[in-house]
Amino acid sequence: MTGMRAGQERRRPSRADLEAARSKTVRDIIAPGLDILFVGINPGLYTAAIGRHFGRPGNRFWPSLYMSGLIPEPFAPYDSRRILKSKLGITNLVGRATAAESELRPSEYAEGAVRLRQKLLRYKPRIAAFLGLGLYRKAFCAPKARIGLQREQIGRTLLWVFPNPSGLNARFQVKDYARMFREMKEFLGASSAQAA
Repeated sequence: MTGMRAGQERRRPSRADLEAARSKTVRDIIAPGLDILFVGINPGLYTAAIGRHFGRPGNRFWPSLYMSGLIPEPFAPYDSRRILKSKLGITNLVGRATAAESELRPSEYAEGAVRLRQKLLRYKPRIAAFLGLGLYRKAFCAPKARIGLQREQIGRTLLWVFPNPSGLNARFQVKDYARMFREMKEFLGASSAQAA
């Protein structure tokens, strides 16, 4: 387990745990044939310390997934691998953990975009859901991109952009993310019906 000893995985990371998590990575939750692959910017120190995506208390990701109907019951970060059963996955554009996004180098966005393209072409999720407008704009040199479904695709994967669900982003609350995630879910249902 990343940054903590077995048996202590559910305790709050100490300051030493957080410092030890710098530059660590969190394993992707990914498989072929997903409906949605969520793409984060990079792990924060808390997330890397516990080894679970969107691990920091107050992150809006997990409650928003449940309220949108994308998962059948409330999940905590420690339940994260269970999302594969709902045909959902999680990856990060940049693997290394930092205390803040501002610590990332511009080259890391470009390198991460190349790796992400390869993942999308390999695993072929129906939608890549970017959790951060700035993330999408920087990674794909798309300064005019807006929230929502993008015109561009990677292979057959559609690209959808959301605001960052971090607790630092006070403008959007759980109900807002749940509504936006629900719209994406309904879009998937409608496109499946049209293909049938």
